[in-house]
Amino acid sequence: MSLVSVVIPAYNEEDNIVVIIDRLECVFKQTELDVEFIIVDDGSTDKTALILKTMSKVKPNLYFIEFSRNFGHQIALKAGLDKAMGDCIISLDADLQHPPELIIEMLQKWQEGYEVVYTRRIEDKKLPFIKRKSSSLFYKTLNILSSIKIEEGTADFRLMDKKVIDVFRDLGENEPFIRGLVKWMGYSQFAIDYTPSSRFAGASKYNFRKMVKLALHGVTSFSIRPLYTAAYLGFIFSLLSVLYIPYVLYSFFMGIEVDGWASLIMTVVFFGGLQLIILGIIGIYIGKMFMQTKNRPNYIIRNTNLPNSN
Repeated sequence: MSLVSVVIPAYNEEDNIVVIIDRLECVFKQTELDVEFIIVDDGSTDKTALILKTMSKVKPNLYFIEFSRNFGHQIALKAGLDKAMGDCIISLDADLQHPPELIIEMLQKWQEGYEVVYTRRIEDKKLPFIKRKSSSLFYKTLNILSSIKIEEGTADFRLMDKKVIDVFRDLGENEPFIRGLVKWMGYSQFAIDYTPSSRFAGASKYNFRKMVKLALHGVTSFSIRPLYTAAYLGFIFSLLSVLYIPYVLYSFFMGIEVDGWASLIMTVVFFGGLQLIILGIIGIYIGKMFMQTKNRPNYIIRNTNLPNSN
C-alpha cells in the first residue's frame, strides 16, 4: 500500500493545528492509503510546539519538526520535504485556506500518472484591492524578469511524486524558491484551480514587504536578466549623454551661459539613484554567492520525533 506524506509548515498556528489534522484525517478515511503528517514548527512563539508534542503522543502517524528559531516559510517547507518518506508528498499551509478536501482530486491525478499536481488560486473578489493587485504584480514581475513562467495564483499547495522529491533534495539551494524550482524541474504536471477558503484563525504572515522580498528572491534565483537590464540601461543613458555633447559644444563656442541648477540637481539625483539600483542588483547576486559558499545548513532542528532523523 502506498504511503502519502503530508507536510505542513506552521508558524504561530496554535488555533489551527488541531482543526487541520482533523480535516485531513477525514479526507484520508476516504482513501485506502497510509498517511503520515509532518508538521514543521518554524520557531513559533505561541503554543504550537506544545500542541504538536501532545498530539503526537496519541497519533502515531503525526510527526513534528521543531526549529531552533524562525527560518522562514520556504525553509520550513523544505525541511518537511527533506524528511518525508512517502511515495508522494503533499504540502499545504496550516491556516486552512488550502482546502484539504482537494487532496482527493490531487491523488486521483497522481494515480493517473502525473508526477506533480499543483494548484492555482482563483482570485477572491472579497480580498482588498491592494492585496489582489500586489499578488498579481508579484507574478507578472516574476515572469517578466525570470527565465521561468509561473501561472498567476500558483500556491505551495501541491503533490509531488517521490522521484521529483529525490531530485529536489539534491539541488542544494541555499535559499530555495520552491514553486519556482518545481516548475523548473519539469516532469508531467497538472494544475487544479481552487477557491481559497477563509483563514480559520490568526493573521496572514505575508505582508507587502515579504511579498517584495519573495519576488526579488524568485527573480534572482532563476535568471540573470536583471543584470542584463542594468547593462542595457547603462548603454542607453550613455548614448543619451553622447547626444547631449553637441549642445554643450555649441553653448561653449557661442558663449551662451548655461543656467538651471534645478534641472542639473534632478539629473544628478536621477543617475545617482539609477547607479544605486544597479549596484543593489549586483549586490544581491554577490550576496547569494557569498551565502552559498558558506555551505551552512538551511535549518537547525531543535527537537523532532521523526525516527532516524539528524
